[in-house]
This record gives sequence, structure tokens and C-alpha cells, in this order.
Amino acid sequence: MPGAGAIRVVVAKPGLDGHDRGAKVVARALRDAGVEVIYTGLHQTPEQIVETAIQEDADAVGLSVLSGAHMTLFKRVIDLLAERDAADIVVFGGGIIPEDDVALLDEMGVAKVFRPGATTYDIVDWVRANVGDGSAGL
Repeated sequence: MPGAGAIRVVVAKPGLDGHDRGAKVVARALRDAGVEVIYTGLHQTPEQIVETAIQEDADAVGLSVLSGAHMTLFKRVIDLLAERDAADIVVFGGGIIPEDDVALLDEMGVAKVFRPGATTYDIVDWVRANVGDGSAGL
């Protein structure tokens, strides 16, 4: 069971993408590493994701996008977080994202993009190193 001060991550599937196996695998790996995970389920709007992140006092939002709409969906989540004075919530994600788009997402404010082949160990290690204050007891 996560302790007080554990990192809190919202894992979300924005848009019309109906494949969530990878998001569930990442959510479970983070949970098993002591991260508090809130999984939003399929077909979430950016507005719903941001509302959940704020209500849950999340440290980060992890988006899984396989639909090809990553540029629009990541941007909308980042813009909404800024509008809600919650730009301190780290946004990261992964999916079928072309290598050429990774730099553009970085410029947009996405903290990290995990492409096909990334391991759950890589994701957990990155979250531990880049999310929260390091006192989560992980």
C-alpha cells in the first residue's frame, strides 16, 4: 500500500482510441512500484483528464495515445492544465508516436515520450526520477 507522500499519477486514454492494454500494464507497473495510480478508462476527453488530475491532486498525467491524434491531444491537455493553474502537473506519455514528433511534443511541454519498445522498468525509473519530490519512499 502506498505511503503518505506517494507519487500520484493519472493514467489516461484520451480520444477515440479503444486499445488500453498498454495503459493498464503501465498503470500496474507504477502501482506495483508504490505509485498511487488513478486510471481514467477509455475515451476520455482532455477536459475530463485535466479535471481528474486536479481533483486527485496528481503529480503527473500519463497519456497513452495510439490513434495518431497525439499532437492535438497532448497539446490540449497541456493547455488546459495551464488554464487551470495546474501547469506544475507533469505530462508524459507514450504510444505509436513517430520519432519526428517527439521533439515537437517536447517543445510543447511534454516531459517524456515513451515509444514502442520502452520497458515498464524505464517508465517506473523515469517517474521516480522526474515526478514528485523524491520523498515517495520508492
